[in-house]
Amino acid sequence: MSKRKSKEKSLPLGECISQVQAQLRQRLLQRGRPDRRCGVEAQHKHLVELLKRTVIHGESNSALIIGPRGSGKTMLLRDALEEILTVREIKDNVLQVQLNGLLQTDDRIALKDITRQLNLENVVGERVFGSIAENLSFLLEALKTGDRTSSCPVLFVLDEFDLFAHHKNQTLLYNLFDIAQSAQAPVAVIGLTCRLIHLLNSFTFSDYQEGVKDLLSLAPEFPDPQYSEKWNTNLQVLLENKSVEEVLQKQFNTSKDMRSLHMLLLLVLCRVNGSHPHLSAGDFVEAQRLRSQDSKANILHGLSVLEMCLVIAMKHLQDIYSGEPFNFQMVHNEFQKFVQRKAHSVYNFEKPVVLKAFEHLYQLELIKPMEGLSVRTQKEYRLMKLLLDHSQISEALQKYPNCPTDVRQWAMSSLS
Repeated sequence: MSKRKSKEKSLPLGECISQVQAQLRQRLLQRGRPDRRCGVEAQHKHLVELLKRTVIHGESNSALIIGPRGSGKTMLLRDALEEILTVREIKDNVLQVQLNGLLQTDDRIALKDITRQLNLENVVGERVFGSIAENLSFLLEALKTGDRTSSCPVLFVLDEFDLFAHHKNQTLLYNLFDIAQSAQAPVAVIGLTCRLIHLLNSFTFSDYQEGVKDLLSLAPEFPDPQYSEKWNTNLQVLLENKSVEEVLQKQFNTSKDMRSLHMLLLLVLCRVNGSHPHLSAGDFVEAQRLRSQDSKANILHGLSVLEMCLVIAMKHLQDIYSGEPFNFQMVHNEFQKFVQRKAHSVYNFEKPVVLKAFEHLYQLELIKPMEGLSVRTQKEYRLMKLLLDHSQISEALQKYPNCPTDVRQWAMSSLS
């Protein structure tokens, strides 16, 4: 390619950044993804074969895909369906019914949705059925165009499958599986649930790194080939960087699920802009820092000096009384000792103001009332528990903006 042609295809840097953000965000948010199926290749092959036996050979089947959230259940099923439905003749002859236990909370609602998704509202009309079994059998019978081999296959996907098992008498599940075992019509019933752990990612750290490369690489059809080439070359070098490898290793050791990785990479991607057009090792380090931040310690950074003093007083009380609960009156007394010792009128707040600050700490869920206590107890004497530990308070004081020296010294004396 001549230099002239290459320049003609170049886009403004801002446009390249917009394209990168659009394409990679779409991929990381799982509306698009690489072809790599990390650790579930065998399960994918088995599921494809099972579905093919239904849509091609008219054989009824059922399967339950079990795994924790983020392990790839939905991705596995979506990939398998895409693979078997690439042939137009098959796609046009297969009906899909998508149900979710969070939405179809009883069998009546589920049957209504099945009717809607199969476009059989006009066929059912005002007909009254004596049972769910009769209703379901009628729906499937309406899809028949002849014998079993010419009947239209139906794929039932039941997400949050365990919630359907809580329906009264499990009538819908009973009838679906009964149909799958009979010769009524070719159906496949696929359930997805995170109730039990079975589908576990078995990929190695090398597979994990390759997954990161796939997720962040720009495709060949990227509008600006020059920028795309620089981006991918920079990414390759970056993934060999020791700091980046340490970040990914820590993430891998913490959680192997791809959804967690996607969230980390989204934070990395957010740092790309016109003045910072390529990823750097610092972006990964900063993203990891943000992911591992302590939310309660961050809340402390926004407290007023009075509220921070009350937190220190509570921690001091816990040290003195070995973690026993406290009430507002005890905290106020401890705070007053500090004020008198330092002889600082700047901290001499009226009691109602201090109580208001105490209640704000409760609203922020930094303290909570002890369970089983009577609500009739005066709020000044209601026993409370601090939901922070030494390390969180220490970290917050180090980063607290313009923290008065005497307050910091008081805190250190109670944290020692």
